[in-house]
Amino acid sequence: MALNPTHDAAVANAAGNGFVAAPDERQVVSLASLTRKAAAYLTEDDIRRIREAYRLSDEAHLGQFRTSGEPYISHPIAVAEILAGWKLDADSLMAALLHDVIEDTTISKQVLAERFGTQVAEIVDGLSKLERVEFASKEQQQAESFRKMLLAMARDVRVILIKLADRLHNMQTLGAVPPDKQRRIARETFEIYAPIANRLGLHELFRELVDLSFKYLHPFRHRTLQKAVQAARGNRREVLSRILEAVQKALPEAGVSAEVFGREKTLYAIYRKMRDKQLSFSEVLDVYGFRVIVETPAQCYLTLGALHALYKPVPGRFKDYIAIPKINGYQSLHTTLVGPFGTPVEFQIRTREMQRVAQAGVAAHWLYKAEKESFSDLQKRTHEWLQSLLDIQSQTGDSLEFIEHVKVDLFPDAVYVFTPRGQIRAMPRGATIIDFAYSVHTDIGDQAVAARVNQQPVPLRTELHNGDVVEVITDPNAKANPNWLSFVRTGKARAGIRHCLKTLKYRESVELGRRLLAQALSALRIDPASLDVQALERGARDAGAKSVEEMHADIGLGKRLAPVVARTIALQFGSKSAAAALILPRPAPMMISGAEGAAVTYSPCCHPLPGDDIVGHLRGGHGLVVHRADCRVAQRQRIKDAERWVDVDWSEELAGQFRTEIEVAVRADRGVLGKVAAEIAASEANIVHVSMDDDATESAVLRFAMMVRDRVHLAQVIRNLRRLPEVAKITRH
Repeated sequence: MALNPTHDAAVANAAGNGFVAAPDERQVVSLASLTRKAAAYLTEDDIRRIREAYRLSDEAHLGQFRTSGEPYISHPIAVAEILAGWKLDADSLMAALLHDVIEDTTISKQVLAERFGTQVAEIVDGLSKLERVEFASKEQQQAESFRKMLLAMARDVRVILIKLADRLHNMQTLGAVPPDKQRRIARETFEIYAPIANRLGLHELFRELVDLSFKYLHPFRHRTLQKAVQAARGNRREVLSRILEAVQKALPEAGVSAEVFGREKTLYAIYRKMRDKQLSFSEVLDVYGFRVIVETPAQCYLTLGALHALYKPVPGRFKDYIAIPKINGYQSLHTTLVGPFGTPVEFQIRTREMQRVAQAGVAAHWLYKAEKESFSDLQKRTHEWLQSLLDIQSQTGDSLEFIEHVKVDLFPDAVYVFTPRGQIRAMPRGATIIDFAYSVHTDIGDQAVAARVNQQPVPLRTELHNGDVVEVITDPNAKANPNWLSFVRTGKARAGIRHCLKTLKYRESVELGRRLLAQALSALRIDPASLDVQALERGARDAGAKSVEEMHADIGLGKRLAPVVARTIALQFGSKSAAAALILPRPAPMMISGAEGAAVTYSPCCHPLPGDDIVGHLRGGHGLVVHRADCRVAQRQRIKDAERWVDVDWSEELAGQFRTEIEVAVRADRGVLGKVAAEIAASEANIVHVSMDDDATESAVLRFAMMVRDRVHLAQVIRNLRRLPEVAKITRH
């Protein structure tokens, strides 16, 4: 995804950057509208600084034009005007005016810092793409640019507010660019920027971005619905007028002073309802609604009572977002009433302050620099979400993976659950116990072993519902389970699990690499215990590693070969050792116990067991993979890549159980599967998977994957199965 795909600024003669020459280069763009809006709440000194920023931006973009033919400076001014409507500070308006100068002109961040201060320079830098860095692909570059902007946003929320205003103006003027670019930008807006606006509580902005995206993603559907809504507007005018008159009369009688005005569902909201519920347009009855603005929260509930006395409410359609606000801070009472002629009409009831927050979200009263104790509830939630972005960043190395985690987190809907102490936490719909655990603290997520919901034991994959009281039980020795990745919903949980697994595998790889290197050094008649730290550090440097630990980890992961590193170290000890290093004697086998963790895996093509002759293959980035010596896959690979194979053997002390598979040919009698499974269980083997032929008539083949201690244990299982009269043949797969 591109950070600024609709920015068509560049030098006028740079044909490849989307610039066109303006028909009249003498066009003048006025700053009057912006200064008029800003003067309503900023000081004269602020206005002076804004004018200075405008002059620099105007000079920097001189000769640059948008695809529409307008002078490019018209775009930064429009962005700043949107921000002035949200009443952002002078630094924000200055940064908006300058937001493209680093990216598209020769002006540097240092120049901005000297003239307008560090904060303005940092905001502009956070909005700039990473054009000067080399990336493997365009997708990687776009993802890294987006990650840079989100991390800048986490430090200063004004970065994303300016970016959203920038995106809104670009969407409003998207008609000037080619259709393929329109669709690409609209999809990115729909998938990323609109959800971020919603997450930050910018509800009106969210509605406009979604509707504009719909217009360019599905132009025919948009035009068709637009015509239908315009026609319906005339047909339903009389009904709506009657409802409005009745409400305006009923509320004063109930002692409520309120503003009542009609509102229309966005075209995308209508389209989504038609699509999700398989309805025609004529069946979507609640296209129109009313918003009631009162002075206090108490009057909201008084208004609700008056409306329910006036018209019958639709059961199940009342929502109290005042008592429990949405995750983005949105507050209102929602109710749907059955009006004249059976027409359902939605009412939204809120105070003026709630209306202001619904329109401007976190921008309505942003105090990101203030002490945490003074934060509003919305600011606290926003602060926690922005902090979670930094947490995800610290646990994610790849920019594309980071973007995927963030996209997962941008759910528009939420459920509200409680900790055992009564603290409320908002979670995305579909979130599980593990998501909840990671939202509380990474350590709680990593160490979760069990849970109780509403004081009842439940599995960790249990989905949460509104009002659940969730208690997570932890064990300091427990670690994240890779299977959790199949059901968690939040980006923070997904990043936390992967980080834990990577850290665990890294530590195990370091230990495996240490053992492999010791084995290779011993084969060169060098005692690993005799090497001092300096010798190992020199060996690591000579091998191209940054540290001894990294050298060991790379060997354990198969990125470096232990014999090669051992020969490099041997060369430090003179000609005798160097000569020995070139002879390459056969090293003693490395012992495998089953306790090596993720650094050692057992190949699924042959499922080796203790007692089998085995060999080890060092796969780059995957560690040591153990095969049976007679495995045909291993034999073929060994011919192609002999130097990556090492001699391994089973340790006398083994840990855990090992997976194996058998095929059992049986008579297809009733209950035969149960008999065979019961015999396997009686033999103390644990069945993990079973399958059978679907077309079995007189005979069948049952396939079991099971966990056993070793080859002797497997032989015992097979002997016990052969005693069953229904069993004809058993084969180890």
